[in-house]
Amino acid sequence: MLHKSTFDFLSKLKKNNSKEWFDKNRPEYEIAKNDYREFIQELINTIAKFDPAVKSLEPKNCVFRINRDIRFSNDKTPYKVNMGASIAPGGKKSMTAGYYIHIQPGASFLAGGMWQPPAPQLSAIRQEIDYNTPEFKKITGNKDFKKYFGALSDEDKVKTSPKGYDKDHPEIESLKLKSFIMVHDLKDKDVLSKDFIKQCEAVFKAMHPMNKFLRRACD
Repeated sequence: MLHKSTFDFLSKLKKNNSKEWFDKNRPEYEIAKNDYREFIQELINTIAKFDPAVKSLEPKNCVFRINRDIRFSNDKTPYKVNMGASIAPGGKKSMTAGYYIHIQPGASFLAGGMWQPPAPQLSAIRQEIDYNTPEFKKITGNKDFKKYFGALSDEDKVKTSPKGYDKDHPEIESLKLKSFIMVHDLKDKDVLSKDFIKQCEAVFKAMHPMNKFLRRACD
């Protein structure tokens, strides 16, 4: 489980997002970072039980830096107020469908799938949905998929039918997507629960069939 001290550090960082404060409290950050990395290692081991493609990963391959890239941002606060990790074959820099965990007081969530795949992969995914519509519908209609995600996120989609697909296609709304993402929001009490790893396992296991579908499409 994650320790409350990690959560508390992120809360304090949000209120004191400056290099001076961070440098002064670096020992506390190191404790929180190590706590999060230990949890991510346990999570990798857990996911690998049903998705062996991630079993060789180490936390350093998955955990994102806490420093923000402020070069092109109006927001010049130097640090993220969350801890995030992408557990996917190839690690955090991979474009392969995988699993994401975002820890932030009041705004934690689990996610997975593929975010804004490049044009060739996007085209391949749409083709896979078209060619294997019954299989795709079976995945999105699964009771656990509906329980944890409801449906694929529709925040990132085109307004009209993609070229080559009829507006009456039974999965036209899915074909309009530019990202294929599943999201499950978490409460603070979930994250701090001693059963949190089991909750993550259940949610990520429900994502696995869609991740396999997406990976196959892009192979």
